[in-house]
Amino acid sequence: MFASRFTDKARAWLPLLPLLLLLAATYWLNQQVQPLAPLSSQQRHDIDYAVDNFTAITLNPQGQPRYTLAAEKLWHYPDDDSTHLQMPKITSLYANRPPTLTTAQTGMISSKGDDVYLYDDVNILRPASGDIGEQRFVTGYLHVIPDRDWAETNQSIVMTSRHDIIRAVGMELDNKARTVRLLSNVRANHEPLHP
Repeated sequence: MFASRFTDKARAWLPLLPLLLLLAATYWLNQQVQPLAPLSSQQRHDIDYAVDNFTAITLNPQGQPRYTLAAEKLWHYPDDDSTHLQMPKITSLYANRPPTLTTAQTGMISSKGDDVYLYDDVNILRPASGDIGEQRFVTGYLHVIPDRDWAETNQSIVMTSRHDIIRAVGMELDNKARTVRLLSNVRANHEPLHP
């Protein structure tokens, strides 16, 4: 009697067996095709592209070259959207005066491309123009906003001209207006003209 009762119950559940097997197979297959956990991909800091001997030219609204950005090497990291530069050079171009040249050992471009950060042996050369003589600037760090023709640093700076050597901490450089604002600890050496 117990055996016949068990057999009757087993026959009642037998049509559900293929459905349970299909459910188990579907669950297993779903587990096999799941993407990798996002944490492992976010921890990676891999270059997605690199360019050697890079040069970019930005035009003004009239279609004339406004400035160029060049580098021996450029590489980009997608995880933080950072673009790095080796031996960057920014040349600001003007219609009525010689270009201003800014160079460094390394640099970085902001994710939107509006800001350039230069590091290590940053040099700026402003050639003589009109009644303003040649000026050179040397610092360890410079934040450049090429569209505004603006540069600034909070680090020590050495400015040299024909007869002056000026040392300071912090600088704001407006190439459009051709002005320099030294922020603190300004010390100057001046050599007068000799007849």
